[in-house]
Amino acid sequence: MKGRITKGIAGFYYVYVEGSGLYECRAKGIFRNQGRKPLVGDEVEIEILDQEKKEGSIVSLLPRSCELIRPAVANVDQALVVFAAARPKPNLSLLDRFLVMMDQQSIDTIICFNKKDEASDEEIQRLSDIYSGCKSRVLFVSAKYQEGTEKLEEWLLGHTTTVAGPSGVGKSTLINLLVPDACMQTGAISQKIDRGRHTTRHSELFRIGEDSYLFDTPGFSSLELAGLSKEDLRHSFPEFREHEGRCRFQGCLHLMEPGCSVKEAVEESRISRERYESYALLFQGLQEKEKRRYS
Repeated sequence: MKGRITKGIAGFYYVYVEGSGLYECRAKGIFRNQGRKPLVGDEVEIEILDQEKKEGSIVSLLPRSCELIRPAVANVDQALVVFAAARPKPNLSLLDRFLVMMDQQSIDTIICFNKKDEASDEEIQRLSDIYSGCKSRVLFVSAKYQEGTEKLEEWLLGHTTTVAGPSGVGKSTLINLLVPDACMQTGAISQKIDRGRHTTRHSELFRIGEDSYLFDTPGFSSLELAGLSKEDLRHSFPEFREHEGRCRFQGCLHLMEPGCSVKEAVEESRISRERYESYALLFQGLQEKEKRRYS
């Protein structure tokens, strides 16, 4: 019987089988021996151990289309990163790290600024201008007053979307709007295994429509850019791409080199200065990391 893992917690995996419901499963020891671990979003084969109690065992992991490390989910084709437009003030460096991570995985990202009701028009326009050229779609919503969520729901249809963002930005409130029975589903399982249900400590997959799924994932306060060299970082800033090849020097890193087309675009406000400064800061971090590695 084939299904999809919707939650993994305390060694149990909850597998939804179309037409049959949700099964509580353990993974076969063979996965541990092979160094493999099931992830939320995995499509799996299970054997039924007790149909009445809805208990089973995962016997096979089907091939993944993609795998993310942070958040740890599989088979997604879109990311929704949620930050507050105000209170707390958005950490744009952290947001840019997430965008780089998703670009590495070739996953399209929706940037959602929540709490638009608490931000000034000037701040909303500033944030909009910063990310207008980054390829990602940008949306301002108020989960509290349910403003702007209709467009978000439209963008989620037909996709498997992972939701991510720092704690305290109203991510759970937004999830509950998009998935009205999310609290009910979470509470039912949490009560069974005696876990708290108000703070997201694990990833969970919800079906929100035909061929449409949404991952709720734990909040994060930092992100590590693993497996990325400082020389390749520039390729993860879409604003820079049209300028590649126009710089005076081949392989220009867009930092100290003269005749740099990217720096000229920054000076002429064709590329966001905030995004460029974020790139320079991330480059410096990767450079220092490489120095430590080889020292």
